[in-house]
Amino acid sequence: MRTHKKLCFSLLACSSSLLIAPSVFAAPVVLDLDYEIPVQQSQVAFVSFAGDSVLSPIIFNDLNKTELKVTNQNLPQQPRSSSELAGTLPVWQSMGIPYLVVGSTRSNRGKVVTDYEVIEVKTGRVIEGKQTLTAENNKESMRYAGHVIADKVYELITGIPGDFSGRIAYIEEIGVGKEKVSRLKVMDADGENAKTITEVAGSIFSPAWSPDGNRIAYSVQRDKSYPVIYVQSVSGGGATPLTPFPGSNLSPSFSPDGSKILFSSSFEGSADIYEMSASGGQPRKLTNWPSSEVQPSYAPDGKSFVFVSDRAGFNKPQIYRYEFGSGRTTNVSKGGYATSPQFSSDGSQIAFLSGRSAAIMNSGGAVTTNLGNTGIDEAPSFSPNGKRVVYASKQGGKGVLTIKSLNGGESFGKSGQGIIRSPVWSASPK
Repeated sequence: MRTHKKLCFSLLACSSSLLIAPSVFAAPVVLDLDYEIPVQQSQVAFVSFAGDSVLSPIIFNDLNKTELKVTNQNLPQQPRSSSELAGTLPVWQSMGIPYLVVGSTRSNRGKVVTDYEVIEVKTGRVIEGKQTLTAENNKESMRYAGHVIADKVYELITGIPGDFSGRIAYIEEIGVGKEKVSRLKVMDADGENAKTITEVAGSIFSPAWSPDGNRIAYSVQRDKSYPVIYVQSVSGGGATPLTPFPGSNLSPSFSPDGSKILFSSSFEGSADIYEMSASGGQPRKLTNWPSSEVQPSYAPDGKSFVFVSDRAGFNKPQIYRYEFGSGRTTNVSKGGYATSPQFSSDGSQIAFLSGRSAAIMNSGGAVTTNLGNTGIDEAPSFSPNGKRVVYASKQGGKGVLTIKSLNGGESFGKSGQGIIRSPVWSASPK
C-alpha cells in the first residue's frame, strides 16, 4: 500500500582495491546457473593458454556470456602464439571462425606473466599486437587478471570495453521483523567469488558504488531507528556514518568524481534531495517542493541528476531531471508509475521500475526494454559498458539475482540463502 506521505519510505527503501578480505559472517552462496545460449555460428576460437590452468576457464566463461559465441572444441592445433600458425593458417581459415585467441603464461620473480594475442583469421593479423599482463600469484589476483584479459579480448574484437572486471554489490536478507539480518555482499561479474562486506541486524538499503570501485555507500535501518547512510571501503575496515540526521536518509549516489554524494532525507520535513561531501559535513538542499522527492542518481557527466517525485498526485511517482547549472527541473518519464532511475555509463539510457516491471528507457523517456515483473519491485542496474543489466527477483520464495545480456549473449541467475535485493554494478576499477 502506498500513500503520498508513505512514498518517502516505500520508494526510498526499494531503490537501488581489488582484493576483498573474506568475511566471517556467512558461508559462500551456492550458485544455480541457468543459461540461455543463442544459436549462432562460432565467432571466436579460444585456445587454452599454454602453461595455465587458472586463467583460461575464467576468460572462456566470461566471453561466452557475451554476444560472441566462443568455442574451444575440435581445433586443428593448440598454438601458444601467432608465430606457431605459420603454414597452418589456411586450415584455420577453412573453419570460418573470424577470430582466434592464443596465449601462454610464465613465471617471473614469483609473479605470473601472461602473453596473449587476438588474431584476425582471414588476414592472420594480430589485432594491436601482443598483449601482456602481470599478476600476483594468488587466487584473488589471478581471478581478477582473467577478467581483465577477457575485457581486453572483448574490446579488441568488438571495439567496446568489456565489463567482466567490474563487480556487483547486493543485499541478502534472512529472517523478518526483529529477527531480520541483512548482509551487504560483493561478487565478481561472473557470479562467483561472493563475499560479505558487512552484516547488520536490521535492513540495508540502496548500495551505491564510488566511481573508482573502492567504496560503497548504503543505508542501514536498525530496530526503532531511522535509516542512516554509511560509506565503507570494500577492502575492509569499519563503516563511516555520513548522515546522523533525525529522518529517513536513503538512496545515496556518488558524483562522477567521487567527491560528493546525493541522497534523500526527511530530516527537515517531507523527503527532499540533498548534496554533501562524500566525507561528510553539512548537506545542501536541492529540492523544496511540497511533495516527496527521493531516489536521486547523478548523470555520468555530473551536470544533472534524475530523481523521483510524487508531485503529480497520489500514487503517481514520476522521474524528473534536475540541472545543476540552471536549477531547472524537467519531467523525464512519460506517464505511468516510474521510480528507481539509474543511468547507463554513457548517459544514453536510464534503468527504472515501470509499474511492477524492471525496464529501460532512453534519455528522452521512451521505453526501449521491458524485463517484466520481477516480483520484488526493483529496477535493474547497468554493467559498465551498458551491454548487460543485473536485477533481483523473487522466484518460488527464493531471491534470485539475474544478469541479462541486452544484445544476445547468455543470461544467468544466482539464488541466495534468503531474499536478494538491490544489486548494483560497479565500474571496472582503473
